[in-house]
Amino acid sequence: MSRASERLRIITGHLKRPPAVIAALGTSAANAVHRSHQPQRFRYTLNCDLLTADQRLFYEENGFILIKNLVSHDDIDKFRNEFERICRQEVKVPGLAVMRDVAIVKSEFVADQKAVSKIQDFQEDEELFRYCSLPQILKYVECFTGPNIMAMHTMLINKPPDAGKKTSRHPMHQDLHYFPFRPADHIVCAWTAMEKVNQQNGCLVVLPGTHKDTLKEHEYPEWENGVNKMYHGVRDYNPELPRVHLEMEKGDTVFFHPLLIHGSGMNRTQGFRKAISCHYASADCYYIDVTGTTQENIKNEVTEVAEKKYSLPDGVTFQDLWAFRGRLVQGERNSL
Repeated sequence: MSRASERLRIITGHLKRPPAVIAALGTSAANAVHRSHQPQRFRYTLNCDLLTADQRLFYEENGFILIKNLVSHDDIDKFRNEFERICRQEVKVPGLAVMRDVAIVKSEFVADQKAVSKIQDFQEDEELFRYCSLPQILKYVECFTGPNIMAMHTMLINKPPDAGKKTSRHPMHQDLHYFPFRPADHIVCAWTAMEKVNQQNGCLVVLPGTHKDTLKEHEYPEWENGVNKMYHGVRDYNPELPRVHLEMEKGDTVFFHPLLIHGSGMNRTQGFRKAISCHYASADCYYIDVTGTTQENIKNEVTEVAEKKYSLPDGVTFQDLWAFRGRLVQGERNSL
């Protein structure tokens, strides 16, 4: 068995375990035992009282960690109700971006409308933004960012039933492609399943260990029936790389590194698959100019959309757009 195959087997085995918190070993049990006798240098996690040594090793090696039953069903139901109110246009949220599927898929809430596939930038919605400040979420986030925490990007994903054109897929990508701030190792995403998530309704798919690599060039994939707005994917992505499907129950939360290559498949069911997420960064992170880099395409696209939507004054930069929506959720706001 190859090392990659052995690693995938071990990861899958841990994801199927029943305890409340997913713990993990390294690429093999033998290696884990060997490492326990050696000083361990951690790059991607910080010293904290929450993560066990095995959990830290798992994140260091794979770039993600899955925590079972972290968010209560009661909170998730409240988030779902608020999302429905937004879809019914019963509440107006300043700065909110509402995205609809490019295929003709009926809304679950409003007749004669296309399905809302995602809302993002809900930092001005008090109920939804409460997710970003949940103490049990922030305790884990602090293990990656440190005590000064900014909520930088918020989303509620509502993957619709596929209309037969495969547009419900999300191409494999790295989240750092969208972010003009660094360092990457002090950024983390919290992604919580709002219902049972599996391969049938399009769960997350991750490529373990890809967080150790560099930021790849991204572009729109050449899919026959089109792709949703700003769904960029890794250029020349190799579909043969080992992958893990993150099947989750309602309330389960995965934390992952912004360089981890991930995406999601089609929703082959008749229902909508919901998840809520927030990207956090250390308030000590700093902005960079992405002009002339592989991120320039997304910078131009985001800036163009913002200029049309808000009639921005001259001189507003891509970095400014991120600074406007960032919110301090713990500690002190420094650089961001």
